[in-house]
Amino acid sequence: MQRILIVEDEVKVANAVKMGLEENGFEVEVAYDGRMGKSLAANHDYDLVILDLNLPHNNGYEICEVIRRRNNKVPVIMLTALGGMEDKMQAFELGADDYLVKPFDFRELLARIRVFLKRAGAEMTQNSRYKLVIADLEIDRERKEVWRGGKKIPLTAKEYQLLELLALHKGKVISKLMIAEKVWNIDFDTGTNVIEVYMNFLRKKIDKDHEQKLLHTKTGMGYYLSEE
Repeated sequence: MQRILIVEDEVKVANAVKMGLEENGFEVEVAYDGRMGKSLAANHDYDLVILDLNLPHNNGYEICEVIRRRNNKVPVIMLTALGGMEDKMQAFELGADDYLVKPFDFRELLARIRVFLKRAGAEMTQNSRYKLVIADLEIDRERKEVWRGGKKIPLTAKEYQLLELLALHKGKVISKLMIAEKVWNIDFDTGTNVIEVYMNFLRKKIDKDHEQKLLHTKTGMGYYLSEE
């Protein structure tokens, strides 16, 4: 289910849009002021953001900047009563993808949302064939090379295969059985600790020098790669 963030201080507008989007199969989160919107945008991943400009505490321009620092690809639709050309130009300069002036027809908003999500999905599918990006970790699938924080990390063939497997299933717990089958092409043997050993190798190379840890263990279930 695709996740959409609405940052809108007009409660009736926010709730009406939320209800309409949920009826169309989206998962929706709402922030009713700029401070909450800024916090959610800075700490969570969304497939699209609907953003008002005039907000208490932090305005839409500030929040858009936060979004773009975290994710340069997520579509941002400005939804606002400010219809002046200068307002539009500033929004676009800060990275907004579209600009819808109130009052608006929900059907038009929904149509624009679907266009942007379809485009973003197509780009993600195309890009994921060649490069995986999670936080400041980059995996070039063509060259079989890995960087973290702009620094290239040398990995052995098995270390790379293990990392790529986890990255392709970002956020999902991968069992030792699946890792053994996909990386080592063997049936899992409970008498070996080769997977634990290689996970330890990866943690030293990927996470050791970084405050944000990406490699995690789900005790008794397996391993996963996540920003959180």
